Amino acid sequence: MPLERNAATSSTGNGPVPDSAAVKRHPALFRAIRRRQQPRLRRSDITVTDERAVKRAVKAAALGNAMEWFDFGIYAYLAGTIGRVFFPSGSETAQLLSSFATFAVAFLVRPVGGMVFGPMGDKIGRKKVLALTMILMAIGTCAIGLLPTYAAVGFWSPLLLILFRLLQGFSTGGEYGGASTFIAEYAPDKRRGFFGSFLELGTLAGYTGAASLVTALTAGLGADTMDAWGWRVPFLVAGPLGVVGLYLRMRLDDTPAFLKLEQGNVHVSDAANAVETTARGDLAKIFRQHWRMLVLCVALVGAYNITDYMLLSYMPTYLSDELHYSETHGLLILVVTMVVLMLIINQVGRISDRYGRKPVLMTGMLGFFVLSAPAFLLVRQGGPVAVSAGMLMLGLSLVCLLGTMSAALPAMFPTSVRYGSLSVGYNLSTSLFGGTTPLVITALIGATGSEMMPAYYAMAAALVGVVAVACMKETARQPLEGSPPSVQSAAEAAAIVAERAPAPRF
Repeated sequence: MPLERNAATSSTGNGPVPDSAAVKRHPALFRAIRRRQQPRLRRSDITVTDERAVKRAVKAAALGNAMEWFDFGIYAYLAGTIGRVFFPSGSETAQLLSSFATFAVAFLVRPVGGMVFGPMGDKIGRKKVLALTMILMAIGTCAIGLLPTYAAVGFWSPLLLILFRLLQGFSTGGEYGGASTFIAEYAPDKRRGFFGSFLELGTLAGYTGAASLVTALTAGLGADTMDAWGWRVPFLVAGPLGVVGLYLRMRLDDTPAFLKLEQGNVHVSDAANAVETTARGDLAKIFRQHWRMLVLCVALVGAYNITDYMLLSYMPTYLSDELHYSETHGLLILVVTMVVLMLIINQVGRISDRYGRKPVLMTGMLGFFVLSAPAFLLVRQGGPVAVSAGMLMLGLSLVCLLGTMSAALPAMFPTSVRYGSLSVGYNLSTSLFGGTTPLVITALIGATGSEMMPAYYAMAAALVGVVAVACMKETARQPLEGSPPSVQSAAEAAAIVAERAPAPRF
């Protein structure tokens, strides 16, 4: 038998090829082997999405994401105030560096959160983990709003601030990977970019809400009152918002892809078995089998996060501290910019569905590489028109990334390890490059004296992003790896089955 098996196949660069004589002797056997290796797609293998369920899932994930980033954005927009309240000794630059260092601390534990929550989401479900991250973020944010100041308890005040920032960062480690996976697995293949763009719409809405609230409080209360107690209000608002987000997420079912894997009593066809295996992914498997995609994910997310945090988190501080704008003025310009991005981000998602993820992502990366220096030159000229024009140039480049990443990144990994792989890769990159962006830029300006450092830093990140986009696969309008096709109607499912059916033989 071993001799016959060896004689039945010959090896080529593309794998074993059946021997023609053996095929003639055992035609039924080799037909069965081919069917096993390339199972025929059946109608029952294809997921027909419920549009109402998709919209509920997108709304819950996006609103939950908005509340998470509202909590996180508050700290960035109150960086100057927090520096004075918790780190009163030293110069203004030292206070700002201390505040941004505490901002960056939360990002140091994000990979740990990703490594804990990601594989957990692949095991117990996306919905349960997303609810847990919402609870932890709300607790951490509210606790910061209740902390005593440095003047009251001295050293313990910044120590407690760091502790609850670590809790925020830990919870956020499971947020983006889970929310983007949740939407990607609910959405039909041909509209994944459009539905995925609502996740980043939620991010922009959270940042806009945080910036608007801080702007209104600063304008209404004044700097002295903000330093005294006004800074607490945005943090305390996070509690009720967290309850709303938790309610929305707990009302949903888990994603169809995960539920199919979880139900051990469900009988699926060979074709479905061939593409969906098990949801029991773990870290060892992720690093051992998917390291190439992890490296690509880290590069993409690094470029995206540096440009994202440079514009959405650091720019108000840059306008106030380096160009001496009032804090209210800088935040107001950013709010207007983000509102413009919110109005067009879903159209960017539609464009990525039609023309592909790679062209849209490449446009954004090249936009930052080419336009960062001119944009900052405009900002430095001063005046509402010049500053707004510079911010908008950067914003239009960023929206190409925002509107596409949430659909492109989940498609890089198979279903069984998608939550875990994306959480690890995304948070590792965000920890190294995203959260450190305000700190690095502030330090670079202090060391060189050049106010153009943010532009140069963004250009370097964009260059890495251009290479990463060139290396990635196009995934628009394709099924997620490890999942069968997902369509909007039964007619579309029947058309796919007919299209892939073998031609009749006469």
